[in-house]
Amino acid sequence: MRDDQRSTCPISTALEIIGDRWTLLVVRDLMFAGKRHFREFLQSEEGISSNVLADRLNTLMENGLITRRDDPSHAQKAIYSLTRKGLDLLPLVVAMSEWTQKYHPGTRRPEAVDLIQRTPKELAQLEAQLKQLHGIR
Repeated sequence: MRDDQRSTCPISTALEIIGDRWTLLVVRDLMFAGKRHFREFLQSEEGISSNVLADRLNTLMENGLITRRDDPSHAQKAIYSLTRKGLDLLPLVVAMSEWTQKYHPGTRRPEAVDLIQRTPKELAQLEAQLKQLHGIR
């Protein structure tokens, strides 16, 4: 995390960490698209460039939202996983999706509609699944 924060405002601090165009899309892909490898993130429809992706992954790691470990099946690959801190963004991602679908109806994809219609119990089940997938205790 940057040591030279511009403000002690919690919203400003959050934006310093996750407020660019790409960071939450990487988190989204870790949560909902099952993406865990660098090349998989590059295939997202938004078209992130490899240098921007590398920077965002490093920022997420530096801030403790994801981890990186070597892929035992391929010496040149890494596996990215959410941490507890990263998984705690789930309610924020759901709320952003709900807000956007409310005010921008063209964004109502079936999977996004499904996400915001989940009950608290179903969201807790999703969180439990993500914890297991990403090895979060």
